[in-house]
Amino acid sequence: MRILDAAERVFAERGFDGASIRDIARAAGTQAGLVHHHGGGKEELFHQTVARRADELSGLRMDALAARKAGGDLTVHDVVECFIAPYITVAQTGGPQWLAYARLVAWVSADPRWRDIAAECFDPTARQFIAEIAVLRPGADPERIATGFVYSVAAMLAQLTSAWRIGALGDIEGDAPGGLDMLVRFCVAGIEAAVAD
Repeated sequence: MRILDAAERVFAERGFDGASIRDIARAAGTQAGLVHHHGGGKEELFHQTVARRADELSGLRMDALAARKAGGDLTVHDVVECFIAPYITVAQTGGPQWLAYARLVAWVSADPRWRDIAAECFDPTARQFIAEIAVLRPGADPERIATGFVYSVAAMLAQLTSAWRIGALGDIEGDAPGGLDMLVRFCVAGIEAAVAD
């Protein structure tokens, strides 16, 4: 756990290429050999670090979606909120490691060499949410739905990792407030614009 927490922070800060096993060992307060022993090589450690929170996050999202479905008919707003709100909540209440994880996910999302990690850790859940949107927008081009969804994920990660930037541009002292409702409305509008003919 300590090694993966350290790896999460170091990879989030420096990316895969900028991080070293030695840096991770130093951050964990252990020897590099122990990091190699528990994590394998750097690439395997990166994979383990990304994967370890993915199931928990997926479970939170799927539980939110199931609860919303049990309440009646869904809207695109409901689907997007069920995807975004669990992560925003856990990032704001679950401690600094969840914010580091958001930065790590941003690295994975931005670099096609991590396609296999994204496919394993994030795509199954994303595909379920995209399918829910497709049901609500029959006849919409699946590529356009996926485009709007990926843009929404990028906006969510920006909210989590760049609140300071929003605050700076908005002349707000410190970080901007969470803004979950605004974020969801922004993403819904983007998806609706993407699927519009």
